[in-house]
Amino acid sequence: GAFDVHRVSRLSSCRASHGRGFTRSESPSGVSRGRALVIVFVLCYINLLNYMDRFTVAGTLLLGKFHYFGINDTESGLLQTVFICSYMFLAPVFGYLGDRYNRKYIMSGGITFWSLVTLASSYTPKEHFWALLLTRGLVGVGEASYSTIAPTIIADLYVKGKRTNMLSIFYFAIPVGSGLGYIVGSQVSSRAKDWHWALRVTPGLGLIAVLLLLFVVKEPKRGAVEARPENHLHQTSWVADLRDLSKNCSFMLSTFGFTAVAFVTGSLALWAPTFLFRAAVFNGERAPCMEAHCESSDSLIFGAITCITGVLGVASGVQVSRQLRKKTARADPLVCAAGLLLCAPFLYLAIMFAQASTVATYVFIFFGETFLSMNWAIVADILLYVVVPTRRSTAEALQIVVSHLLGDAGSPYLIGVISDSLRKNDSFLWQFRSLQYSMLLCAFVAVVGGAFFLATAVYIERDRERAENYAPTGETPQCVLWPQLTECSVNT
Repeated sequence: GAFDVHRVSRLSSCRASHGRGFTRSESPSGVSRGRALVIVFVLCYINLLNYMDRFTVAGTLLLGKFHYFGINDTESGLLQTVFICSYMFLAPVFGYLGDRYNRKYIMSGGITFWSLVTLASSYTPKEHFWALLLTRGLVGVGEASYSTIAPTIIADLYVKGKRTNMLSIFYFAIPVGSGLGYIVGSQVSSRAKDWHWALRVTPGLGLIAVLLLLFVVKEPKRGAVEARPENHLHQTSWVADLRDLSKNCSFMLSTFGFTAVAFVTGSLALWAPTFLFRAAVFNGERAPCMEAHCESSDSLIFGAITCITGVLGVASGVQVSRQLRKKTARADPLVCAAGLLLCAPFLYLAIMFAQASTVATYVFIFFGETFLSMNWAIVADILLYVVVPTRRSTAEALQIVVSHLLGDAGSPYLIGVISDSLRKNDSFLWQFRSLQYSMLLCAFVAVVGGAFFLATAVYIERDRERAENYAPTGETPQCVLWPQLTECSVNT
C-alpha cells in the first residue's frame, strides 16, 4: 500500500510537471512560439553578419590589397586561410562549452571580440601585412563561438518540418551574407576611395547583435521539444562524445560531403571576382589594374549573383527534399548529392567560357552556385536528426573542423599556390591562364563530394532511428513519455 501511494505520488508529480511544459503560452523548450520565432530571426541576422564580414575581404581584394601590400596570389589566398584555421581549431572548444554552459553568453562574448578585432584590422599599415593576417585570424575566434552553437538553439526550439523550415531561414543568411560582403566591400571601398573603410561596417552591426542576444534571446531547454528533457539526457565525456560521433556513418560521410561544399565555396569566394576581372582584361574588355585603388564591377556582380542563387538554392533544396521524403527516407543526402553533381559541370563551363564570353560565364556561375547552395540547410538538418541533443554542439564543432581543415581552410591558399606555380611569366595572359587552370580543381572536388553524399544515403535511415530511440543508461529516476501516458520509472 505504501509503495502504491508513493508510486501514485511520483506519477502525479510527473504528470503535473509534464502538463506545465505544454501550456498554451510556452512550449516544452520553455520559450513561447512568438519568442522562438524572434530568436530565429536574431540568429539569422547574426549569421548574415557573420558571412558578410567574412567575404568583405574578398570583395575588397581587387580594390586595393594587391597593390597596397604588394602581395601575390599565394599571399592573397593566405588571408582567407588564416581566418578559417583559427575558426576551425577553436570550434571544438566552443562546441564543448556549448553542450555544457549557457549558449547565448558564449555567443555574446565571441561576437564582441570578433567585432573589436575586425575594427582593429581596418587600421593595418601597408608595411605590416602580417598584422592583417593576425587580425583576420583572431576574427575566427568570435565566429567559431557562434557557428557551432546557433544551430543547436534552433534544434531545441523546433522539430521535424518546422525545424527544417527554420534552418532554411537561418542558412539563407550564408549565401546572402556572402553576397552582401562582396557588395559592401566593393561599394564602400569605391565610395571612400579606401578599402580600409569596408572593414569598419560590420563591427557596429556586431555590437547591435550582442545587445539582441543578451536582451531578446532566451536559452531553450536542451532536447525538451523532442520529449527528451535535458535533465534526463546524461552528459558524457568529450572523448566519449567524439568516439560516438566517429562511429556515426551518416554524420561522418555527410561531413566529408560538406567538406567538398566548403572547398568549392571557399575557392569561389576569394578568387571568382579576381578571375572574372583577369578574364575581362585578357579579353580586352577592361583595362588592367595598375593603381592602389581599382574600380571594378566584378565584386558587385558576383555578390548579387551569390545573394540570388543562395536564396534560390536553399529554398529549392528544402522544397525538393520535402517532396522527395514522401517517397524515400533517404531524400536529404540524395538531394545534397544531386546538388554537387549538377554543380560540377556548370563550374567547369564557367571557368572555360571565361576566355570567350563574360555573359556566358556569369550564366554558368549562376546555375553552378544555385546547385551548390542546395546543400546548406539540408546538411545542417541531417546533423541534427542523426545526433542526440547533448552532443550536437560537439558535432557542429567536429563538422566545422573537418570541413574547414580539408575544405576552405586550404582551398583559397592552394588555388593561389597552383596559380603562381603554373604562371610562366607575369603577362596578363598568364595571370589569367594560371588562375583558370588552378580553379578547375573545384569541379573535380564537387564530384567527389557528391559521391560522399550518395554514400550517406546508405546509412541515413539506420542512424536517424538510433538517434531518435537513444536511451541513456544509469540509475537516475526518469519520466518516460508515452503517447497517452506519462509515468515515472527507474532505469537500472
